[in-house]
Amino acid sequence: MLDIKKIRENFDGVKERVEFRGKGDFGLDHVRELDEKRREVLAKVEAMKNHQNTVSRQIPDMKKKGEDTTEVLAEMKKLSGDIKELDKEVSAVEEELKNALLSIPNLPDERVPAGADDTENVEMRKFMEPTKFDFEPKAHWDLGTDLDILDFDRGSKLSGARFTVYKDMGAKLERALINFMLDTHEKQGYREIIPPFLVGRQAMIGTSQLPKFEDDMFSVPQRDSFLIPTAEVPLTNLRSGEIIPEAELPLYYTAYTPCFRAEAGSAGRDTRGIIRQHQFNKVEMVKVVKPETSWDELEKLTANAEEILQALKLPYHVVRLCSGDLGFGSAMTYDLEVWMPSYNRYVEISSCSNMTDFQARRMNMRFRREEGGKPEFVHTLNGSGLAAGRTTAAVLENYQQADGSVVIPDVLRPYLGGKDRIVPKK
Repeated sequence: MLDIKKIRENFDGVKERVEFRGKGDFGLDHVRELDEKRREVLAKVEAMKNHQNTVSRQIPDMKKKGEDTTEVLAEMKKLSGDIKELDKEVSAVEEELKNALLSIPNLPDERVPAGADDTENVEMRKFMEPTKFDFEPKAHWDLGTDLDILDFDRGSKLSGARFTVYKDMGAKLERALINFMLDTHEKQGYREIIPPFLVGRQAMIGTSQLPKFEDDMFSVPQRDSFLIPTAEVPLTNLRSGEIIPEAELPLYYTAYTPCFRAEAGSAGRDTRGIIRQHQFNKVEMVKVVKPETSWDELEKLTANAEEILQALKLPYHVVRLCSGDLGFGSAMTYDLEVWMPSYNRYVEISSCSNMTDFQARRMNMRFRREEGGKPEFVHTLNGSGLAAGRTTAAVLENYQQADGSVVIPDVLRPYLGGKDRIVPKK
């Protein structure tokens, strides 16, 4: 959520940055109108309450002097009723203003490049060259079927489209990847968490999935709750509503969770295989930091995710998202995109974002620099470290062999009892 004071004092500057996203001003003019109306009504109520207090103090003296207070008491009774009505109006306007603010995205950082969509993202660096083969490579969905480790038909039978059953070495490979990621992040200084996979509406509002993306979520209406679309939601909300002592910062969290996304607007995109599923596994990293350190922390967060891909020896590049591709709550994002031979292109496998104080304001998460100091909003960051299903797909495709087998990356072999290859069943 943006700071209403910042909008009020620098409206044109805020509007320019919001419109830089290329999708209009998201109702910013309406926000200003509501803020002006709220301040106007508040001023009126305050004046009425001041008058009420002044007259109320005079009434005892009037009675002592034997003066008739009938008209004054009638006036005060009417004034009290008018104040109650205006207080209701203030509450209604404040609620409307709050809801309008929830629909305004974060302001893009000045370093975010202009662009309409992901074709205009800017490559920052690259690791390894795209994998080349001296045979006709298979897509991971064919490899998974031929090796009998991914079962798409039975996944669909159980749950519908975009659900997959992992079997044998498919299940073990993904579990090995998850454990390797968690162990690596622990060495990088992250505290491992197992959070709930079901969260309330306010937690989803706090990390800006709601209200904008409600149609993309799996809801549990009887509890007004949601299956988490990413561990970012429970991890970032762990300290919501708190004032964190400065000595505790920075906070680094990591978690493995399944993730659930209805993805209502993604029909027809990457529907084959395990790239875009309604349920998928992911290891997430979240940081809660002081504002002055958040940009350095973004670079470190991105490097932490890159370390996983480098250890797996998977070709990837890092891109800085352009204005039109930037996420709703992000001020700046780096995407890590892994090379997928079946697509003959790079595919997103991690997004590392600095949300600045945007989420912290929504969840009222602050810190205090010193005893008695004024609380300030923290900055929050998040990144995938990595999306496990997409990493499984990338390993299968990039490590496949001419005989139909798949070599297991060196760093995963200790998690698989020393096994070095997935081979077709005889």
